[in-house]
Amino acid sequence: MSFLGNLCHHGVISMEKCKIEEIKAIEILDSRGNPSLKVCIKSCGKIACSSVPSGASTGKHEAFELRDGEKRLRGKGVRKAVQNINEIISQALVGESLTSLREIDKLLISLDGTENKSRLGGNAIVGVSMATARLISTLYEIPLYATIGGVLAKRIPTPLLNVINGGKHAGNSMSFQEFLIIPHGFSKFSDALWSSVEVYQSLREIVKQKYGAVFTSVGDEGGFAPPITDPEVALKLLSEAVSLAGYKVDSDFSFGVDAAASNFYNEKNGKYVVNGRDLSTEELTKLFLELIDSFSVKLIEDPFHEEDFESFSILTSEAKSKNAIIVGDDLLTTNISRLAIALKKKSVSAVLIKLNQIGTVSETFDFSWIAMHSGLKRVVSHRSGETEDSFIADFSVGIGSEGIKTGAPARGERTSKYNRLLEIEDELGNEAIYSGNSLFK
Repeated sequence: MSFLGNLCHHGVISMEKCKIEEIKAIEILDSRGNPSLKVCIKSCGKIACSSVPSGASTGKHEAFELRDGEKRLRGKGVRKAVQNINEIISQALVGESLTSLREIDKLLISLDGTENKSRLGGNAIVGVSMATARLISTLYEIPLYATIGGVLAKRIPTPLLNVINGGKHAGNSMSFQEFLIIPHGFSKFSDALWSSVEVYQSLREIVKQKYGAVFTSVGDEGGFAPPITDPEVALKLLSEAVSLAGYKVDSDFSFGVDAAASNFYNEKNGKYVVNGRDLSTEELTKLFLELIDSFSVKLIEDPFHEEDFESFSILTSEAKSKNAIIVGDDLLTTNISRLAIALKKKSVSAVLIKLNQIGTVSETFDFSWIAMHSGLKRVVSHRSGETEDSFIADFSVGIGSEGIKTGAPARGERTSKYNRLLEIEDELGNEAIYSGNSLFK
């Protein structure tokens, strides 16, 4: 059973009788101190809520994030989105039966009426969609992950932990946005996570010793931001941290890089600014392949700018022979139309999945389903501006994604997701399956 279709009666509550009674949104803080939304929905005496994240490094094809654009809060207020929920969306959805989230999402999409959800705001729509999914789970008294994926939702994803920050996530001059540790060589998620915590703490010691205590403060996603510009230096630090923690590179941990290349691409000359140098697409491709060969880099995300499907294809083909995967984020923006182009051109071997990029839970589910059945790996992702909501942890287990990316094992908005995955593993007991190496195989 999945909540996306017409739900059957489980004997808990008759869903035909459960209609939406109230929808209410308020303005809250995200992890960067910017405004965001919290949406609560009431039905049959139960209330469920969800909060909406926000990205700093965003693809231009993402669903539109509605901000007020006024002097208050430097234009970043979301009172318009709150008003759209409390007035327009509420008026349209109150009285609707909760038998199918897909039908609710269709109503939201129709009510907005734009391709990129710019009338009501993608942030408003995704908040309502997530809260509806959680309310259905609450009414059925079934865990959210099982409500999404049914009885087959058993896989705990391999975490990709961003422990060195650069790009738009930090105050240093590093072009690449994230350097990730990937604990694939473990049999349980909990073992993988606690080992990653040990590596993270070892990295803190190394950064403090090499660069000073001031650089052990963390960036938006909990990673360190030492004063370095060379990606090879960052990867050497990760290798040192793995060894200091008592683990082995390759067998226990491998590494990932989120280049977020659109952020350092110069459209005028067609070059990428990396480590103070202008690199051509061919030179950047060579650099990525060298990192794969020399530093156990098994995953590279957004290696080129968000319109360059062809260069993605070349690197994906080269990386495949080296057992590394190329992930599309800004290239795809959780958009089925963009995915269709990537599939035709064989641009990626994996996809990043972000709920607020497309704007509804059911559209995100469909994107994941197509990617899975097209042989692509799937990584569910947070945003740099997060909330304490752990929705994506349940979602990743529900869709059976091979990976999840939700920051360093620090800061409450990041650890809430890891803690929820620990809870899910405990709930599933011996039935829990850790993704581990399946992220790459």
